[in-house]
Amino acid sequence: MDENKLESLTPQHMVLELDKYIVGQPKAKRALAIALRNRYRRQLVPKDLRSEITPKNILMIGPTGVGKTELARRMAKLADAPFIKVEATKFTEVGYVGRDVESIVRDLVETSVNMVHDARMEEVRSTAEGLVTEKLIGYLIGSLDVVAAEPVALTGQVAVSTDGAGATAQPAATEDKKGVTGPARRRRSRKAVAKMLADQKLEEQIIEIELEPEDAGWPAMEFTAGISSDDVSDAFQDFLAHMQSQKKRSRQVPVKEARRLLIQEESNKLIDWDQVVDQAVEKVEQGAIVFIDEIDKIVGRGSETGPDVSGEGVQRDLLPIVEGSQVTTRYGAVKTDHILFVAAGAFGRVKPSDLIPELQGRFPIRVELNRLSYDDFVNILTQPNNALTKQYQALLKMENVDLEFTDDGLRAMAKRACDMNELHENIGARRLHTIVERVLEEINFSASEHNGETLVVDAAYVESQLAEAISNPDLSRYIL
Repeated sequence: MDENKLESLTPQHMVLELDKYIVGQPKAKRALAIALRNRYRRQLVPKDLRSEITPKNILMIGPTGVGKTELARRMAKLADAPFIKVEATKFTEVGYVGRDVESIVRDLVETSVNMVHDARMEEVRSTAEGLVTEKLIGYLIGSLDVVAAEPVALTGQVAVSTDGAGATAQPAATEDKKGVTGPARRRRSRKAVAKMLADQKLEEQIIEIELEPEDAGWPAMEFTAGISSDDVSDAFQDFLAHMQSQKKRSRQVPVKEARRLLIQEESNKLIDWDQVVDQAVEKVEQGAIVFIDEIDKIVGRGSETGPDVSGEGVQRDLLPIVEGSQVTTRYGAVKTDHILFVAAGAFGRVKPSDLIPELQGRFPIRVELNRLSYDDFVNILTQPNNALTKQYQALLKMENVDLEFTDDGLRAMAKRACDMNELHENIGARRLHTIVERVLEEINFSASEHNGETLVVDAAYVESQLAEAISNPDLSRYIL
């Protein structure tokens, strides 16, 4: 985790950043901000005490659609921390068909490796671009046959010749009256091609390039004790694919596509894979966040006729992961002692106290998220940086249509969303997606016919679009 970035992220600052995307829920925001700030504080304490300070895991209690997942995801993005969201219901007790809970950590490490790899690719991109430019010049000189038997000098212009198979760009050549020697002529040729390449005059020129195997430089799978049978199978398939792809392959592509492929190849060569793995594992062990959703769904599923492999069995398997243990992954053993676990559930039919006592104790911080009110819906439509209304305005702007929402139109949509949540299942802010999509259906369909126009969505328009569904309770149950 980037300590410099965390240093500037005070709890107050983090809450303000979360406010840009999530409406309300101040208690949950404060709890997450404090937990993340303690990550930074822990890095500053003496080493002998640092290992003793474990994160205080959080249990968020609230109905669906109030922002539980988005809070955790945005917090992880703020801290540039590896993040994974899992559904508690997809796991089964070890020894039964289904995913085991240790796959959480394995997936988390894969996410972290991809994060670090992408970051390193950006760091070496400028160096890779320089190397690729030299390669492209070599390919182009060979492709365009600019070093002729007679001395030539490139003018920097592109001549187009057609041989029946299509047009190909070639640099125009003129006789060199000074009788330039071969090496000097080649230098001038390279300089001329480099200039045309920089001016993007050869982007469509077809050249033949050689590429390394896609997985060249990536580590082979190591089979270690404790790894699951699924991972062994995946590793064996990776190994076979690796062995079958070790020959260079040739491709004929335009220059612009060749540049992209070669930059990716050169960037991978410049990256030390061992360092990537080491840094990724450290990011997981010191700063990762795991969001376990629907944790209330693995409560109270006991069966008198057999083991509860998807209920208390999963809780018992989760316990050592949350408490702190070592999990074997394809990149080695990973400790979970300092991973922050955030669990969430509606807890409508069961209570947090129905979790097994040992697991309850591993989530000492509990925050209750509020149900969304009418005012919250209005704010959700207007305040967040990624508000639904702003998204649709941006989409229709691509068709030269200006979409305008009046205040009464926004309030009408918020009111209908609240009513639908009261009448039917309360799905929180997700109801707004249904309402807004229904209201804008006709505009989205016929947008191309309103080029250059400004379309206004007011209360009257909202009611006209929802009238049929609202007047028929059975229809509204399926549509809204």
